[in-house]
Amino acid sequence: MRRLGDFFRLIYVSQVLICHRIDKLIPTNQLPFSARLWLFLLLLPFRLLRLIGFCWLLTRGRSERSRAQQIRRSLEDLGPIFVKFGQILSTRRDLLPDDIAEELAKLQDQVPPFAAAEAKQIITRAFGQAPEAIFKTFSAEPFASASIAQVHGATLQDGTEVVVKVVRPAIRPVIQRDVSLLYLIAGTLHKYTAVGKQLRAVDLVVEFEKTILDELDLTREAANASQLRRNFLLSDKLYVPEVFWEYSRRDVLVMERIKGIPVGDIDGLRAAGVDLKALSDKGVEIFFTQVFRDSFFHADMHPGNIFVSAKGSYIAVDFGIMGTLTPTDQRYLAENFLAFFNRDYHRVAQLHIDSGWVAKDTRVDEFEAAIRTVCEPIFDKPLKEISFGQLLLRLFETGRRFNMQVQPQLLLLDKTLLNIEGLGRQLNPDLDLWKTAKPFLERWMSEQIGPRAMYRHLRENVPLWAERLPQIPNMIFDVLKQARNGGLQMQLDEAQLTEIKNEIRRNSRRNYAAIIGTGLLLTSAVFTTLETTATYAGIPIAAWICGIAGTIILLVNRPRKPH
Repeated sequence: MRRLGDFFRLIYVSQVLICHRIDKLIPTNQLPFSARLWLFLLLLPFRLLRLIGFCWLLTRGRSERSRAQQIRRSLEDLGPIFVKFGQILSTRRDLLPDDIAEELAKLQDQVPPFAAAEAKQIITRAFGQAPEAIFKTFSAEPFASASIAQVHGATLQDGTEVVVKVVRPAIRPVIQRDVSLLYLIAGTLHKYTAVGKQLRAVDLVVEFEKTILDELDLTREAANASQLRRNFLLSDKLYVPEVFWEYSRRDVLVMERIKGIPVGDIDGLRAAGVDLKALSDKGVEIFFTQVFRDSFFHADMHPGNIFVSAKGSYIAVDFGIMGTLTPTDQRYLAENFLAFFNRDYHRVAQLHIDSGWVAKDTRVDEFEAAIRTVCEPIFDKPLKEISFGQLLLRLFETGRRFNMQVQPQLLLLDKTLLNIEGLGRQLNPDLDLWKTAKPFLERWMSEQIGPRAMYRHLRENVPLWAERLPQIPNMIFDVLKQARNGGLQMQLDEAQLTEIKNEIRRNSRRNYAAIIGTGLLLTSAVFTTLETTATYAGIPIAAWICGIAGTIILLVNRPRKPH
């Protein structure tokens, strides 16, 4: 303990844990004698108080709760930082038992608001002037309050209705105090218990610290919102409120105020005439669009952050946690989903090895058998009852036996997928997620490979080639000039030189064909950029002709393997 305050905070934590009977869950038999003695002395005062009945009222009825409920209630009593930690911990379903993960997912970030005077002070400090000088109206009473910030209503000078998100005063020292305590607890668990090692407790705290410190910077959330808004600006499926950058700072975020029906208010949605089945399908499409088209997805899509407009469009708020995927992760994820639902378990196993998600020396047949054991019982159910999220969770659990290191972005994606499934089936119990998702995945895969992908790649690179083409003659001239002046150095022995001469002689007749074939492919790429009515499958017919002709010429005249 570097400070006396940390010690008293630890005493308070111990009190909460013993009142919720969490001390009964600690595997003391795995601890060394010194740790058991320290824990015994720390908990002794509260156990004595319990014996004389002082804690009886506090603990009454708590012994009947499950271990998961006891853990959740203790985190709620310990305060907002521990609640936030429990929320993030609930996403690590690859590490936690199901009952604890599901109970932690129920944690609600509902915290009493701080005084309006403090909120005004923070705004004044950020802008150099009072809220009354910045806004036409400012509501001193917040309408939402969480562990990191609270939200006030306001209007700009032109009458635009906005929300003003203000970071809690002096929250950083509180976070640092509780995070240092979490490091102490996690380090002890990791050092002395098998459970701590399995959960990688210290790594969890590192991940939590990074996430919560990122949330303290509201300009980061503003940037996330702006990116997501730009991605869906032309869509009628998802609306993202506008960020007013000139009014936003690190501790203050001003956004457009939205009006909508909470997505969990089914009766309200029905009363507004919203088509619930269409709404559930839209949610699935929005999710897969964010993941596979944009590789940028809202990773905190619980019901409190989602609203629905009167026209049936989704409205998202709270952009503190966003997820991204690399192109490689996108490709392997899509192929995994398609292989799963085709029950091609060998393909699933091979994909995991190829992607590096499991070790390269993993035996494919063993991993395939393990995946089959997990998946076959799931596929006995009707497709509409199969959970994508649960399928991924079971896969993570299986992969853990093969030392699979699950990437944080995949866990964020799985958490979001579980939220989407929950929302979708709340709106439409008969939602067949696979029926909605499969065409999207197949279309995305067709755009990544095959003729469409080739033409897109050519079209995207034509400007680069056009920019570099004029430089090629100068580069050739420089090489020839160096060769003439003896400045070009080549280190080849006699055998290599003879082989090169023979190769040149063998390929001399094919060079012209290669130039012609490549020229036709480039011409095909140029045709794809031109506006024309004569098209097939969205590609100009002239581009098809040149592309096919060029491909045939190159294939017919491809180099042969030497005998």
